[in-house]
Amino acid sequence: MDNDVSAGSTATIVVGRLALGITLLAFGLGHTGVIDGVTAADAVTLAQYVGGVALFVAGLLALRDRDTVTGTAFAVPGALWFTWAVSAGHQASANASGLFLLLFALVALSLTAAGGDLLGQATHGLLGVSLLLLAIAALADGEALGKAGGWFAVAAGAVAWYAATAALAHWPTAVPRRAGRRGVTATG
Repeated sequence: MDNDVSAGSTATIVVGRLALGITLLAFGLGHTGVIDGVTAADAVTLAQYVGGVALFVAGLLALRDRDTVTGTAFAVPGALWFTWAVSAGHQASANASGLFLLLFALVALSLTAAGGDLLGQATHGLLGVSLLLLAIAALADGEALGKAGGWFAVAAGAVAWYAATAALAHWPTAVPRRAGRRGVTATG
């Protein structure tokens, strides 16, 4: 076994990605309005415990394993989901909500730029777009942008869920590289 990789890191990544995927799917579907009577507020409990606590703990476990990219990618959003969930019952202005979503989008942008694997970057990139659209919708009272933001959150959740499932089932997680021009082979 490689000394740089701990035995528990794959399990931590799978748990973190499943927690993120479930939270994003519930949060996103609540914003889309596609399920009658279901709103983002219905995802609060799930966001608090799965997106908040479980994701934060997965981040701490990854940090303990000296995996700073994964640890940060789970712990910081976990803290933000928990904060969103516990503050959901309090009355906040649209501007305050928009600001929180914008700051959360900036965190997602940082996590996208931080690197890691392609599926993790895709998840955080889609999350960033989702939160930016939701922030603009909150600030400008734009229902259509809010629904679009919800769909981006659903897409981010689906990517996170696939990434976790792929790790468990040993499915492909990267697109094979092709030769750059005619006559070039993979071996050179």
